[in-house]
Amino acid sequence: MKVLMINGSRNATGCTFTALGEIAKELNASGIDTEVVHVGKEALDGKVNEMVASVIEKMKDADGLVIGSPVYYSSPSGEIIAFLDRLFGAGAEVLRHKPAAAIASARRAGTTSTIDVLNKYIQYTEMPLVSANYWPMVHGSIPEDVMKDEEGVQTMHILGKNMAWLLKCIEAGKKAGVDAPAPAEKIKTNYIRA
Repeated sequence: MKVLMINGSRNATGCTFTALGEIAKELNASGIDTEVVHVGKEALDGKVNEMVASVIEKMKDADGLVIGSPVYYSSPSGEIIAFLDRLFGAGAEVLRHKPAAAIASARRAGTTSTIDVLNKYIQYTEMPLVSANYWPMVHGSIPEDVMKDEEGVQTMHILGKNMAWLLKCIEAGKKAGVDAPAPAEKIKTNYIRA
């Protein structure tokens, strides 16, 4: 099994990467491979379609997804938003029914609103949302600060354990003949009618 992790920070090895690494430790300890894909400034430099195509290919073989973003103005980074808009628009078929989680990293505040935005992509695409024992966030200005956020680090570990557990439950279900629901044809209702 494998979980793809998306780092939506401009800093490839900063606080968001550190938090994702703590989740990866738990997944790896449970025998689940992980790969981090960095979605940085390139997403806004005309490379978003190329990056999305690469992630869609990777998700064909992945069993789960974790999306991480720093907080910019109480919201996810513009880079990750541009990337996710395209990924979830073009790749819904390879994402559907794969467990996913969203995490946020901030110096101080804006984490819950950031997680809320990221969770909407997951829930719109019928992906089981993996949780922990607190909102999945870490605090700090540098990776060393994140590691001092003991509650945040513990939350990342619990999220990783819960992701591993859910992936194994889904795998056991598949072996027992339990298939994921078939996609439904989307009903669209307009608010304004003639």
